[in-house]
Amino acid sequence: MTTPPVSAPAPAGGALAPRDARGTLATVRRDPRDQWPEHARKLYDHLVALYGEDDPLPTLAAAWIANQRSANTQRSYARGFRVFEEFAREHGALPLKVTFPLADTFRMYLETTPTWVRVKGGARGEMIRTGPPYSDASRANALSAASSFFGYLDVVSDTPLKNPFDAVRRPVIDPDYSPTPGYTEQEWAKLLVTARDRHRIRAYRKRAYALLLMLYTCCLRIDSLLTARVEHLGDDQGHHVIKVKVKGGAWKNKPVPPIAWAALQDYLGGRTDGWLFCTASGGQLDEPAVWRLLNSLAKLAGLTPRGPHGVKGDAITHALAKKDARPDKIQRWADHNDSRTTQRYNRRKELLDDSPGYALGADVAGALTHDPS
Repeated sequence: MTTPPVSAPAPAGGALAPRDARGTLATVRRDPRDQWPEHARKLYDHLVALYGEDDPLPTLAAAWIANQRSANTQRSYARGFRVFEEFAREHGALPLKVTFPLADTFRMYLETTPTWVRVKGGARGEMIRTGPPYSDASRANALSAASSFFGYLDVVSDTPLKNPFDAVRRPVIDPDYSPTPGYTEQEWAKLLVTARDRHRIRAYRKRAYALLLMLYTCCLRIDSLLTARVEHLGDDQGHHVIKVKVKGGAWKNKPVPPIAWAALQDYLGGRTDGWLFCTASGGQLDEPAVWRLLNSLAKLAGLTPRGPHGVKGDAITHALAKKDARPDKIQRWADHNDSRTTQRYNRRKELLDDSPGYALGADVAGALTHDPS
């Protein structure tokens, strides 16, 4: 334990000595890194193990991650930056010194290099590069992360810095395409019943049921729900509401439908503080745990496995399919600034049974049937 500093004796006559500002600051000084969010700290520790504390890269990279608005972006960029840093190190370059030729080589590297996969039967954490090359989405993320990092360096540097990734081509990503098929409303009801009545661990059924209802009926992103606390529940203008941080960092009151509110109160059992959805020990439930939950429940229900991000797409699709649906209201409910974003989540436009080709085919078939020749 550090011995606290001994105060200087008061001057004669009982008058108090003027406070030494420099000395006071010295006693209360704290490391700004203590305020970094989780993914910034993890990236810092990873890079320090490779480059040491005296190298500027760990601090700059972690500060860049901490500067991102949402935990989802922090996690995504930290993952993409690790891929970039590993590439630079393998090619004998310092990440801070990468120029356009090597940045463009990184693009080609991502297209062909096998990904890391766990070794079956190997030691814990043992990995080998035998997986398929990076997907279009993973390549786009790694290139975006590296470009964002150099953009941040340009802002914080005393001299202008050319971003080597400005001219690097990115993969073409169709924002309307999703490889995972959406659930119908009937399939969603089946998943909810499975969570409520058939979860393999009986003690977790109330939590699973309430979590799925909150995601679906409040049209929430998973990171918004997992960072919510019990203290964020309340009432507003006769509605039960939850205060959540939406994409972009703004706070918003979201109305909670009665079925979700009842399930939530049943799960909380009178608890009035802490993380809204927590582990058995009271810690914050994390996104990988929700992924495992949804995949386990889908398997039990005989449905296609999926992750929590697909829940919002299903909710929007089902809401837009309702009679007299108001796209403008659904856009606000989904927390989208642009109506085009709402339509990207709308899986109804991708349903095979909505294809105009069926009507054209039927008309052609009718015409051919009645063709006198």
